[in-house]
Amino acid sequence: MQIEKPTVNIGFNPLTDCASVVMAALLGFDEKHGIRIVLSRETSWAAVRDKLLNGELDAAHALYGMVYGVQLGIGTQPRDMAVLMNLNRNGQAITLSRRLAEAGATDGASLAALMQREPRQYVFAQTFPTGTHAMWLYYWLAAHGIHPLQDVSAITLPPSQMVYNLTEGHMDGFCAGDPWGHRAVVDGVGITAATSQQIWPDHPEKVLGASLDFVRNHPNTCRALIAAVLEAGRWIDASVENRRATAEILSATAYVNTDKAAILPRILGRYEDGMAHAWQDEHPLCFHQDGAANYPWLSDGMWFLTQFRRWGLLKDDPDYLAVAQGVTQVQLYREAAELAGVPVPAGQLRTSTLIDGRTWDGRDPAGYAAAFPIHQR
Repeated sequence: MQIEKPTVNIGFNPLTDCASVVMAALLGFDEKHGIRIVLSRETSWAAVRDKLLNGELDAAHALYGMVYGVQLGIGTQPRDMAVLMNLNRNGQAITLSRRLAEAGATDGASLAALMQREPRQYVFAQTFPTGTHAMWLYYWLAAHGIHPLQDVSAITLPPSQMVYNLTEGHMDGFCAGDPWGHRAVVDGVGITAATSQQIWPDHPEKVLGASLDFVRNHPNTCRALIAAVLEAGRWIDASVENRRATAEILSATAYVNTDKAAILPRILGRYEDGMAHAWQDEHPLCFHQDGAANYPWLSDGMWFLTQFRRWGLLKDDPDYLAVAQGVTQVQLYREAAELAGVPVPAGQLRTSTLIDGRTWDGRDPAGYAAAFPIHQR
């Protein structure tokens, strides 16, 4: 297989779930498949988007919903995009400030009750307007009767700035990937009100994203890249020792740049909420799961489209399946998985039940979206 571009520039944001991209480069899985990954630490998801579009990055650790937002031209000029693979499941959290917790708001129901008792402008941050964290935050608030576009002010901040802004009192809570939720707990400035896996067990999270032009011009490079990252995810998930080693590496300045103690517990599935409750999570951050965590299910992509429709980011129903089929590089993934010796599911849709009891299976996306009130901005 002739590699069209042996050196591949890959962006990432400082989050625990960038691990498989980082470890693919550091453990030599890239070289095994004939490429060299050059890592680029980015400061925001907007920077990742812009660099993918202008060609500074070939591919990136990216928010699932961000890739689809660009595809549909939400907040930017539309551009054909590609999801090469899923990077992980689970591992995000909704954090409330210690001030809210002391006022009695420690979960969705008690937050709603506090907002009724003490009406004011409540401010919550997510990491990108079409990103996963915005959708988890909105879904969670709405499941507890809080309208995320009317009852609160939703702002956008880079993940690594969340804890500082919570500490300074600039907001009441946030949704972001770890280690920043756990960092807020460790620093005593926030509590974990909900994990993302409580909203949707084994939900899709980050993807390996690229422009469709890059994929079409460099298919062999993309196969090699997917195979390398698959092998890295499999290595991370293989043992507790490998996860510990990953946490040690990620804590370095070049990657997440925070204490290992902020990363390690949750990469091992060990949670504490800042209110004297600790548990071993049944749906922890996973990077492989025998390939189940990496397979780019069409239904996963379509779910984000239903939420864009729900919140008025799309004024009309798109052709959900056609958009997902255009973005999701299922055949390329299958070929790369074969190179890496990773099993591939037979279907392209999966079934999940979310926090409000609704079941999503991808079979009637327009009907699913219409079952929610449609909120035009």
